[in-house]
Amino acid sequence: MKVTRLGAAAAAGLAWGHFEAGWVRLQTLACPLPGLPQELEGLRIAHLSDFHLGFPSRGTTAVERAVDWVEERRPDLTLVSGDLLSRRSGEARLRALLARLPRCFAVLGNHDFSWTRDPFSHPADLVELEPATLLRDESRTVELRGKRVQIVGVDPRSYRRRQAKPERFADPDADLRILLCHYPEVIDRLPLGAFHLVLSGHLHGGQICVPWPGGRLRLAHIRWTYIRGLYRRPTGTLHLSAGLGTTFVPFRFLARPEATELVLQSV
Repeated sequence: MKVTRLGAAAAAGLAWGHFEAGWVRLQTLACPLPGLPQELEGLRIAHLSDFHLGFPSRGTTAVERAVDWVEERRPDLTLVSGDLLSRRSGEARLRALLARLPRCFAVLGNHDFSWTRDPFSHPADLVELEPATLLRDESRTVELRGKRVQIVGVDPRSYRRRQAKPERFADPDADLRILLCHYPEVIDRLPLGAFHLVLSGHLHGGQICVPWPGGRLRLAHIRWTYIRGLYRRPTGTLHLSAGLGTTFVPFRFLARPEATELVLQSV
């Protein structure tokens, strides 16, 4: 009897994890930024992360629904914070999806180079993503509402070697400076005043979580300081996305995939 109940519970858990991997949360989130020019009040930025395309998972469904949502909402910017592919077989779909995103800028993550313990991840060797703009330790500046908005992108290779210094690209004359980096702990390595907003991914909100007294135990990232959501730090405001895809196993548990539209507010 106990074996039967355990088997049924395991099957139910797997079924739920499979379902949750595609149950994407589409959310709009107010993002207060100190010193934001009045002209940029209400600026909308779509933040997507961790597609992991090419890996068989309902995460692909989550990515496609997120892209449909962003395309419909037409934000001022779309920023994608890495881990775009888990296998090269997903590249054609990736390019088709990114081409639909308005004013899109992206960086790569560790899975794009197969720097992971995940045995199912293969290097993708991406060098460009036109018409989206791939940033690899470089920046672009766009004009929005008559103001200069700078996006700086960190290459994961230089970051892992501890050679990345994104602050050297920061333009003090830009009215809004945004850093796009796959790794959220970058927020603690920045000098004061370099960037207003930092967008990251990588952690999947834990991906597999279990209930725990006072919250959830995130099995994949127990010791990380940042998990998901907004964090206000002296060096800027961090938005950490729970991402859309999956790694290692095609399941999520108590860690829904998400796409976020940040609505900037001055404080």
